[in-house]
Amino acid sequence: MSRIGKKTVDVPKDAKVAISGRTISIDGPKGSLSFDFRPEVEVNHDTDAKQINVTMDPAYIAKKRSNGAYWGTTRALIANMVEGVTKGYERKLEIVGVGWTCNVQGQELVLKIGFANLIKMPIPAGLTVTTEKQQIVVTGADKQAVGHFAASTRAKRKPEPYNGKGIKYTNEVIQRKQGKAFGK
Repeated sequence: MSRIGKKTVDVPKDAKVAISGRTISIDGPKGSLSFDFRPEVEVNHDTDAKQINVTMDPAYIAKKRSNGAYWGTTRALIANMVEGVTKGYERKLEIVGVGWTCNVQGQELVLKIGFANLIKMPIPAGLTVTTEKQQIVVTGADKQAVGHFAASTRAKRKPEPYNGKGIKYTNEVIQRKQGKAFGK
């Protein structure tokens, strides 16, 4: 039995849930998301209790052990969707380096991070990117899309351990290394 899958997902009053076939769609003030769940899992929406229940047939789990993992995963993805359309997700990045800057031009994030050329990254639909001096803020309803864009931005210039220069998450701690020791 899945400890995560057994929990119900509470639906706030400003979110609307629609289930058709194997697709669940959730609309809220921050946007709308949809997800196609696996055929082994059943998703039910209780409109009176404002809850979403994710279930799986116990006989099916006993027969095929590995597919029981879809139960908890489906419930977690639906809970992330509900939180995303009501509260939204946000990732903050910091650029550390002298003269390194970032700005948004149209639908592109432009990074000047010590290379000869500017790095231009197209901003995916559904995400909002804002910049201020050397800080990048990525916001959106889809947790996966926000995390993926933030990780792709960080990958353009990972922080290096000797000087600490690079693109890092705001709450990230860079383990510093000691450089070479000269003379004794």
